[in-house]
Amino acid sequence: MSSRPRAAWPLVAVFTAGYLAAYLLPTIVGRLSVYLGLSTAQAGLVGSALLVSSATAGFALAGRVETYGPRRPARIGLVLAVVGYGCAALAGSVPLVVMGAMIGGFGSGTATAVAAAGIAAQRDPHRTSSLGLLSVSATAGALYLSIPHLGGGHRLPFASIAVVALLVWPATARLGGVTPSGPAAPAGGRLPHRRSGLVLAGGMLVWSMAQNALWGVSSRIGVDRVGLSEVTIGAVFAAALGAGLLGVMGAGMLGARLGRAVPIGLGTMIIAASIVLSSSAGNLGQFATGEILWNTVYPVVLSYLIGLAASLDVRGRWAVLAGSASSVGVACGPVLGSVLSEQAGYPVMGLILGAVTLLVAAPVTAVALHTGGRPLVPGSVRRRGGAPAALLAVTTGAVPGAVPKLGAPEQAVTEISLPVRRRRPVRTAFRTAGPAGGAGQSNAYASTSDR
Repeated sequence: MSSRPRAAWPLVAVFTAGYLAAYLLPTIVGRLSVYLGLSTAQAGLVGSALLVSSATAGFALAGRVETYGPRRPARIGLVLAVVGYGCAALAGSVPLVVMGAMIGGFGSGTATAVAAAGIAAQRDPHRTSSLGLLSVSATAGALYLSIPHLGGGHRLPFASIAVVALLVWPATARLGGVTPSGPAAPAGGRLPHRRSGLVLAGGMLVWSMAQNALWGVSSRIGVDRVGLSEVTIGAVFAAALGAGLLGVMGAGMLGARLGRAVPIGLGTMIIAASIVLSSSAGNLGQFATGEILWNTVYPVVLSYLIGLAASLDVRGRWAVLAGSASSVGVACGPVLGSVLSEQAGYPVMGLILGAVTLLVAAPVTAVALHTGGRPLVPGSVRRRGGAPAALLAVTTGAVPGAVPKLGAPEQAVTEISLPVRRRRPVRTAFRTAGPAGGAGQSNAYASTSDR
């Protein structure tokens, strides 16, 4: 990406279009099961196929967004989303629905990869990712309030995602084109923080799988175990996503005051307890409490995970790779949740998912502690009354290696005060210049006066 970050709102819009399918997964799985006659496991498998296709796009684009430029792949992704989800909405047979969902999923993954790479290049990746989660939560919440009242079978969720992708298209005009590569911004390069990045990507895969194993069957828990209607479940989900908006807003205001380790570790513990409560709910109060508490904390932890991945590489490669690994976990979630719920029941499923969530919290929190330094980005190092030092180094042609690379951990700076002694001028150091002194005296005067 360019060294000068662009406006955040086009990235937020593209992020919303790419992430919306995962947020609408419960209603997609539920309506496929009800209106196409699929079992819970079969409907979950269709949702997993959609998300696997999305993850595939992310892995394919990792490290290549800056080569193609963000505008072209973002537009290709949105076109694929409109065409794929539109075909899934219009199709009446299961094979065509699956094919359309996979095409649309590839488009969603492409848009998400572009947004992730752009977020990593922002001056404050956590703030931008929080805005993206805020936008997608608000959009999904509005759809959960409206879809149950409109009917439309399995067509309406797919059509909604396609319409959002179409509405986001004008925002791509504000994204950058192809960035010419040069010696200052090589196209290749070794991934920094490999060990931390791999641990984070693997942790996000398992973490997302546990979250979406519950999210994929949440509507079935409300119907089968609690006995709620689709309208009531939609209202609960909308309230939960509304609480998620408050959580994301709080995370955005909190920022890095507590670092990343505390929100990730403590938030994951709360999520594990919420999973157990929601999956073992026997009435509306318990179900709503578990879902609302879970959806309040889930986007908060996710925003810090996205910001952590973005801080590992300013070019956004770890952000894309970790996001794609998370998409793989999201894809496996519905199948895992469906199999566990059918074989062991919803309460046992919740205990297993809660335990897995707690186990994965340790390595991910360790990565946050290990890489907890603030990223050195334009604006983090300033001279008194001057421009950012890192930005000056980029724009004024400083010697390579004289300034830390963008994205490197900020080094501590200690001020050292030194006593300054004023030397009084010596009278014999000055002579009178004139014609009698000659050229030698004039030059001597000039040299001493310049000292």
